[in-house]
Parts: sequence; C-alpha cells; structure tokens
Amino acid sequence: MKKKGGPLSQITVIEFAGLGPAPFTGMMLADMGARVIRIDRPVKKMRKSGPAEGMQALTAKNNDVLSRGRESITLNLKEPESVEIALKLIEKADALIEGFRPGVMESLGLGPDICQKHNPALVYGRVTGWGQTGPLAHAAGHDINYTALSGALHSCAGADHAPYPTPGLIGDFGGGGMLLAFGLLAGIIEARSSGLGQVVDASISDGSALLTALIQGWHSTGLWNEKAGTNNGDGGAHFYNTYQCADGKFISIGSMEPQFYQLLREKCNLNSVAFNAQWDQTQWPALKENLADIFRKKTRQEWCDLLEGTDACFAPVLSLSEAPLHPHNMARNTFAKVNGVTQPAPAPRFSRTPADTCKEVGVAGAQNQQLLKEIGYSDKDINRLTSSLS
Repeated sequence: MKKKGGPLSQITVIEFAGLGPAPFTGMMLADMGARVIRIDRPVKKMRKSGPAEGMQALTAKNNDVLSRGRESITLNLKEPESVEIALKLIEKADALIEGFRPGVMESLGLGPDICQKHNPALVYGRVTGWGQTGPLAHAAGHDINYTALSGALHSCAGADHAPYPTPGLIGDFGGGGMLLAFGLLAGIIEARSSGLGQVVDASISDGSALLTALIQGWHSTGLWNEKAGTNNGDGGAHFYNTYQCADGKFISIGSMEPQFYQLLREKCNLNSVAFNAQWDQTQWPALKENLADIFRKKTRQEWCDLLEGTDACFAPVLSLSEAPLHPHNMARNTFAKVNGVTQPAPAPRFSRTPADTCKEVGVAGAQNQQLLKEIGYSDKDINRLTSSLS
C-alpha cells in the first residue's frame, strides 16, 4: 500500500465504526496521514432501519465525509472469530477509537483490559456524551444535552430568544471528536517513552465545558454577564454582531478594538455622537438598531465592496454553498470536491510534511482480504472468511 503523506504517517489506528464524534476523530487522524483501519459491520447484519443503517448507506454512496481516508474490514463482533481478528489488528496498532456507551466494548470482549493485554502500549480512546463515570454515564443523550449541561449552550442564546442548538459544532465535533484526537496523540507520545498505553476518556460534556474556558474566566471576574446575548462577544454589542442587508443576506461585524471601531465609523459614515459611547452597555440596544437600519440600505455585495479586506473586521455571512466559492477560500483550497462531494480540506497546514488531498470514502469491507493477509491468515482461511465478512 502506498504510504500516505502527512505528519502522522507512522501511526496506525483501529476505529470501531460509529456515529458523530468518533468518526470525526478518525477523519482528522486519517487526514494527517495516519493509517486508520475502520471495523465496519457487515451489511447483511445491519438492522433494517435506524441510524446505523443510515450511516452505512451514506458510506456506500461515498458521501459520508467523516468516513474519508479509511481502510475498512467488515466484522460481526458477536462472533468469536471476528473478535479474534479484531484483536490481531489491535496488536499492531498505536491507538483505538470507540464511541459506544460505557460497557459495550467490554460486553464484546474488546474492553481496554483485554486489548491492552494483547498490546500493552495501546492508547485506548473512548468518546461518549457524559464520560465513562458519573451519575449520567449510562444515560442516552445528544449534542444539545451535553452542551446544555456544560454551560456552552446557554451562551448560544440572544437577549430575546432561547438558546439555539449548534449542529454538532461545540459538542460532538469540537468538544468530543477533536478532544479525543488531541487525547490520543498525547497518549501516543507518552507511550513511546513509557512503553505503556492508557485509556483516554473523552466526554463531550467535559470537552464543551473546556471550550467555555475564556468566558467562564471572564464570568468569574465579573466581565461576562449571566444573561446571554448582553455581552460584547455574544451579540449584545453593536460592534460585534450580524446584520441583515437590503437583499436579505447577512454580514458580520467584529470591530471591537478602538482602531478597528474607528475605521468602521469612517467607512460607514457613523458620524452620530451616539457612536462615541462604544463601551457604554446601556447604549448598545439603541446602537444596534441604528446600525441595523444603516446596513439594510445596501446589499451584502455592496457592503463587501466597501469593507471586505479592511481592518474594520468584516466578513459576509456565507451559506454552505457560497463558502467554497469565496476567493479567499479558493486561494487557500479550504474546500475540496471528491467524487462530486464538496467538503472541507484537511487542516491545519504543515510546511514540511503536508497532508495529502482529500481521500474518497471507501466501501465498507473493501480491504477485507488485504488486512486478513497482513495479520497472518492463509489464502484458504481468507477465502473462507471473506464470504462471511462481506
């Protein structure tokens, strides 16, 4: 197999197929060159309906972006021989990813104790909503619940509306999948000096709480109000907000620093003395209304022509279809299209060991024969097993 580019090309990870944060972790690591072998369930063993089938249907259509860049073997983990194959793969890995409820992997005979007996240096990564311990550990939940408990969701409200759920951004992916990726790499670095692995318990609730570090600190010292939507960074201030334009589209303004605020005033002819009171919070509601009236007088493109690229801290609010077409994103190749599917490109960028371009999403079980051969199965056994794994 051709060696992948990227700074993690010396790392092998076993990923147990799941939903949300776990595949996001696998995608991040695969993007950076890690060899990520995903253990999928055979199609014929799937339920006839539900999220699991939906995930596999997405993969089959090559449009499940979170599954890009993987090798795949299909195993029915309720069968002892499949568990034995999984353990043989784990023996050669640096890390493992699983995103099931606490106890599920143990019930399959693939818990940390057993896996680390086969591979003492294995970093065993677990991502769940509530974590492996605590009163809620075994309760069901979703991103909206985990971010609600951590305090993160409260900050997504406005002064006059309820908190808006963020579609996985703060919880599943930022607080969960990205946190696990960081934890796995930290564990791998430590294991390479100690020779011993460990369990990484990545809780989405913990991770989304971590993302509130700045505003929790501000709140503790009186610099952030308890009422969401009234602060300088959550839509309370007129100089840090979004505004609708004449064509119904939106722009964003972030002119917080004095010199940037002054430039905004100059560019937009904000000559009223009222705008002198930038940090007078009692004036913010009126100033927001004033700015809203001004920005409604021109189209989004007209405001782009005036403000984009200046130090007024401005950007148009782009839709998912518009973002890949913006000149800045095009110049940096921020997005890629693979088999007709538009998706964000690997990030961050590396100067000496750059990541490869986006890889396509493979078919579940595409590497069954290859992977069985790598872990020592004979051609006869591979032929026997292949019919039962696919």
